[in-house]
Amino acid sequence: MSGMRKNFQVWFTELRKVMTTNSDFKYVFGPVPSRRLGRSLGVDLVPFKTCTYDCIYCQLGRTTKKTIQRQEYVPLDKVLRELRRKLTTCKPDYITLSGSGEPTLYSPLKALIRGIKKETAIPLAVLTNGSLLWNRNVQDALLLADLVIPSLDAADESMFQYVNRPHASISFDRMVKGLIDFRSRYSGTLWLEVFLLGGVTGVAAEVSRINKIAKRLKPDRIQLNTVTRPPAEEFAFPTPEEQMKRFCRLFSMKTEFIAAYHGAVGKADIQSNTGDILNLLRRRPCTLKDVASGLSLHPTQAAKALETLLCNKQISEQRTNGCVYFSIQQKKKNIIKKRRAK
Repeated sequence: MSGMRKNFQVWFTELRKVMTTNSDFKYVFGPVPSRRLGRSLGVDLVPFKTCTYDCIYCQLGRTTKKTIQRQEYVPLDKVLRELRRKLTTCKPDYITLSGSGEPTLYSPLKALIRGIKKETAIPLAVLTNGSLLWNRNVQDALLLADLVIPSLDAADESMFQYVNRPHASISFDRMVKGLIDFRSRYSGTLWLEVFLLGGVTGVAAEVSRINKIAKRLKPDRIQLNTVTRPPAEEFAFPTPEEQMKRFCRLFSMKTEFIAAYHGAVGKADIQSNTGDILNLLRRRPCTLKDVASGLSLHPTQAAKALETLLCNKQISEQRTNGCVYFSIQQKKKNIIKKRRAK
């Protein structure tokens, strides 16, 4: 009987894992491999592409709802319930408020962070574009986080408008003042992400100007990033890796080039999705949104898996009518054989 009971317990444990796949979760996704945070369990708090910015480099495409209106886009109790259930099947390195839009638009953010802190001791990170840090309620909520990673992609109003395309009520000065005010109150860890675009902000003069603002912010670390996945706009180009490494030396504090990281963190997580994606793309070209919805993946998970397939040259990308489509990469040998057969 004890052996039967043990077998039943094993079977029941496996059944629970099957029943708690990503398709059963609306707000919690992953864990996904992160270049910065290891295995990151994501929490998505706003509808797809609901954001304060419409960045030209965004891997998820153009913003469909640009707003500064904070509201309870998803039910707080359901988010906490999903997180509680997910944590019974995995132990991530971080719980990360991020996803497919700007998380600080979520009005019960403070209550959510408090709720997460009651559930687990796993550190909590918030990935934010920093656009709403002038809002005292947003500041109060983020004071409870273990790690906050805001962005600074420009050094003046004109470049801010070009790169980030913010909501009309967010000026460059207002955004920067919010970052500095928040830092003066926040005692946790703050990493500043700086996204550099080839030929635009990825030039020494612009980097030096961004550094002057970063010195006022006094982050614990600066992380440089550039385009690695298909961006929202085809005119958003990456900055070469060697150049990015040189730019690290232009900053006055500890700076690293995170887009250069190709470690093995979360390799199994990515590979578990790539097979399904390849099967889907063999049937027809798909956009990121097609892949995510068709396979019940979060857009961030789909983007990371697609990036791996692109790097391995297993798929190719093509932009049509402003949308990026992914398709199976045909091998040259096969193409030559077909031509000869003709």
